[in-house]
This record gives sequence, C-alpha cells and structure tokens, in this order.
Amino acid sequence: MTRTYSELIKLETFAERFEYLKLTGIVGKETFGYDRWLNQVLYHSGIWYHVRNKVIIRDNGCDLGVPGLEIKGRLIVHHINPIAKEDILEHAELLADPEFLICTSINTHNAIHYGDNSILKEWKERTPGDTCLWH
Repeated sequence: MTRTYSELIKLETFAERFEYLKLTGIVGKETFGYDRWLNQVLYHSGIWYHVRNKVIIRDNGCDLGVPGLEIKGRLIVHHINPIAKEDILEHAELLADPEFLICTSINTHNAIHYGDNSILKEWKERTPGDTCLWH
C-alpha cells in the first residue's frame, strides 16, 4: 500500500494521522547499514533542500500537517513510505515528491518508525479561553 499526503490530510486529527503513518520498526535495526552514506547524499542535495522547503511551507511547519500543532524544535521532513537504498540508486519518484512527504517533530518521527505512541506529546484541542490563568 502506497500512502500519500492527499489521503493523509483527509484525516482531521493528529491521532488519526499517526495511525495512518505508524510503522512497526525495531529500535537499532539497520535500514541502510553500510550504505547509510547513500541517504546522506540525498539529504544534502539541492533537490532535497528545495522539496524540503516546499513541504515545510505547505504544512506551515506543523506536526503531521495538523493546523495549530507548530513544531517548536527540530523539524523533520518524513517520507510517508519507507525508502530503501534501491529507491535512492534508481532516483525513485517518491524521494522528492511532496505527495510522499510530511513534516514531523523528532518525537513524532520516532513514534512513527517504532509504532510507539507512548513517546508522543499529548496534544490537546485548543478552545477559546484555554490560556486563561484563572480557569
């Protein structure tokens, strides 16, 4: 199943979007192994910087693109579908297509990869007056 940004944004809540993206990776399991240099070449390329900026602007720097959930720290542009070294070697479309990318915080990114929502920050729906000190 190829997941897309167009499908993801139909889901309104952070929890629904997280469930759509959640993987079941294992901490410490190699993904690129000795070929890790390949993804570093990708992430330091002009093409990546260009598409990364487009995605950040599109998502307004919000976690999983959810309005109001601005990322206050390290922002990661995450591949919605896991990539493999073959994708990089073959210049696969999903590498630099915004349709296959989303903004995440570092905690959300790790939670997606390891299927562990216990490390997620609790997001509360904003309501009028929720910043009043005397409530």
